[in-house]
Amino acid sequence: MTFADEVKKAVAPRAALLVIGVLALQLLFIASYIGALHAPKPTDVPFGVVAPQQMSAQLVTELKNLPGGPLAPRAISDAATAREQILNRAIDGALIVNPAGPTDTVLVASGGGAALASSLTAIMEKVGLTRQRTVRSIDVAPASDQDFDGLSSFYLVVGWCVGGYLCASILAISAGSRPANLERALIRTGAMALYSIAGGIGGAIIIGPILGALPGSIWALSGLGALVVFAVGMITLALQALTGIVGIVGIGLAVLIIVIAGNPSAGGAFPLPMLPDFWRAIGPALPPGAGTWVARSIAYFKGNAVTGPLLVLSAWAVVGTALTLLLALRRRQDDAEATRTETVPGNSAPT
Repeated sequence: MTFADEVKKAVAPRAALLVIGVLALQLLFIASYIGALHAPKPTDVPFGVVAPQQMSAQLVTELKNLPGGPLAPRAISDAATAREQILNRAIDGALIVNPAGPTDTVLVASGGGAALASSLTAIMEKVGLTRQRTVRSIDVAPASDQDFDGLSSFYLVVGWCVGGYLCASILAISAGSRPANLERALIRTGAMALYSIAGGIGGAIIIGPILGALPGSIWALSGLGALVVFAVGMITLALQALTGIVGIVGIGLAVLIIVIAGNPSAGGAFPLPMLPDFWRAIGPALPPGAGTWVARSIAYFKGNAVTGPLLVLSAWAVVGTALTLLLALRRRQDDAEATRTETVPGNSAPT
């Protein structure tokens, strides 16, 4: 058998497995996006109720028992506290009962997602009809006029994530299919850091001064972007290192985590309280979800409630960097051990 025959024999099964893997990713993509987004509805939305003491408990119980369980209501002492909790992202809306007239007020925040704000208003209008009251809506954190449905934050983070895993993929295949040694891993990490800074600043400038789509601090958004890009890039490099010579499988795993699982669960098109339980649970733990939350907080909520999501992004970055470097170091040690074994008298390199 010739060398060419040997190559064909080895490559054909691998190509078939890769094609099957791509098909699996395609089907998972369809199932994930449609499963998460085909029938959004609010469930257990954190919601405040400000009402006179004699009716507060009854109203909370009434809202809690609405068909389908759209709300997780809680009594709040006054309207100012309700507004503050919305801006702190502890609740997504609040009903302010007016004891002196027939019109109540519902507080919403379209900056956190216009679909959810509209849904809360509609629910309160329906509840108001049953109580023979009207409802007016006040948006305490409105989305920018240039930010349709509050989606710009999500698209910005998606762009950062795409840049992260594409840059890492290019770095990973730049030396062919060879796994990274320690020197190459350090170079890739440094290149990824520089790219992340450039990508973060560039994205913030485009969405802010150039397009005017998103308010908020340019530098805060730039820092967030750098962290998102670096976290996604380093976890992609780590997965490539874990899969070794078949590094393209690592890139596929990164797509699975970031695109297939992360994007539909990010709370972008529909905020987290409108997603099914599975996607609502995993979204905050993945880079797209954590990044979207922080971007919206910077733009519309005075930078509140960002500690947890920033820790999530930092954890992805640290784990990705540590795995990339540790696996490269281990490979160097294995190569050194193999070299020492081959130099022992009587041993020879395999043919």
